[in-house]
Amino acid sequence: MKLATLDNGSRDGALVVVSNDLTRCSPVPHIAKTLQAALDDWAQLGPRLEEVARGVETGSQPVQRFHERQARSPLPRAFQWLDGSAYVNHVELVRKARGAEMPAQFWTDPLMYQGGSDSFLDPRDAIPGQDAWGVDMEAEIAVIVDDVPMGADHATAAAAIRLVMLVNDVSLRGLIPGELGKGFGFVQSKPSCAFSPVAVTPETLGDAWDGGKVHLPLNVDLNGEPFGRAQAGQDMTFDFPTLIAHAARTRALTAGTIIGSGTVSNKMDGGPGKTILEGGAGYSCIAELRMVETLNDGTASTLFLSDKDIVRIWMDDAAGHSIFGAIEQRVEMG
Repeated sequence: MKLATLDNGSRDGALVVVSNDLTRCSPVPHIAKTLQAALDDWAQLGPRLEEVARGVETGSQPVQRFHERQARSPLPRAFQWLDGSAYVNHVELVRKARGAEMPAQFWTDPLMYQGGSDSFLDPRDAIPGQDAWGVDMEAEIAVIVDDVPMGADHATAAAAIRLVMLVNDVSLRGLIPGELGKGFGFVQSKPSCAFSPVAVTPETLGDAWDGGKVHLPLNVDLNGEPFGRAQAGQDMTFDFPTLIAHAARTRALTAGTIIGSGTVSNKMDGGPGKTILEGGAGYSCIAELRMVETLNDGTASTLFLSDKDIVRIWMDDAAGHSIFGAIEQRVEMG
């Protein structure tokens, strides 16, 4: 099943069920006006939404044209947004870029921060910024969970995953070192992020979903050129149930909480990845490329995002069809 939120003038938009090919949708106000409302009573409403989804595919359900460019982030706001760093290769590279040590425990205990969730960007919204901020994209996968009890184990966390989607977790690299230097975490350096036009149930991913990871390439283009094709199921040190259990160690998570994977990142031949032109999988953020340039050449030559740059993030299934629609954002420097 695929779900999206359309703009209806309200703060939280209107929930629709979307066809598998992303061409049609069916409004479902008689079941749940918003995605959060559906998540609040998933045990009762989830099966009803699945019935609508089957009707959309068979033609027995009234539909309208679905335009992903008109979709908002599936949850325009959320009770909680927690972003992990499941791809420790990425953590290692960006810490090197800041001249920070890589503690051994990072390979056994996930990193996670709590981001702003009161207002997300829509998947086609502009990325605002200033040149001095070092604006960067971070292509990731995220899951939305049902209620998770405090102290949940891996199996309980896995069973709580309701939806999967993509995210561009915008980072302001120029602000991060100073902010982390205060010893109190991200605030200004992690502005609003954007999610894919469509969120899907794990079952929709078929064999690409193993219960904790998505085994497909995550595609990133920058200004129409291939930038990243990292395999999302590869080099993921911590799967989603592990991240969820980590978040729930000392507190319960409420339905609608979003958990991010962190930037998808692949090694190559046991070392840092390479660009697509060099035969590698490329990168899901500019910071990684700059670090590899520094390691190889002594200095970083690739600039962070500039005014009017366009970032596109999407994922195709094995047949080459878009699963979630595309995040496509233009940078607008103030």
